[in-house]
Amino acid sequence: MAEPTVRVTRYEVSCVPPDDINAHRFTLTVEHRGHDRWAVMNGPFCLGVDGDFGHEPIPSERSDEWKRTHRFDLDTALRLAKEHAPKMTVNGYTVADVLARADR
Repeated sequence: MAEPTVRVTRYEVSCVPPDDINAHRFTLTVEHRGHDRWAVMNGPFCLGVDGDFGHEPIPSERSDEWKRTHRFDLDTALRLAKEHAPKMTVNGYTVADVLARADR
């Protein structure tokens, strides 16, 4: 019988504890996109080398240039996600706001 393989295809990066009701909104994901390249995602938005999140096009509309500016090696993608996680804002609330409310 063949031995199953296990591979990691997604990491979650957040400053908000996973059991917080708002955690899913304040969580970035680092997702495998093939060929040892990873995307930093905020929902449907993908981080580019310019530091901005933009909508990720459907696969057939992703040019080589777009992929070069929105795909990273794993170490870089995790580093960028860790840099951006504390700066997240959702509906005007910051990570600090969410953490302060949890302390009450």
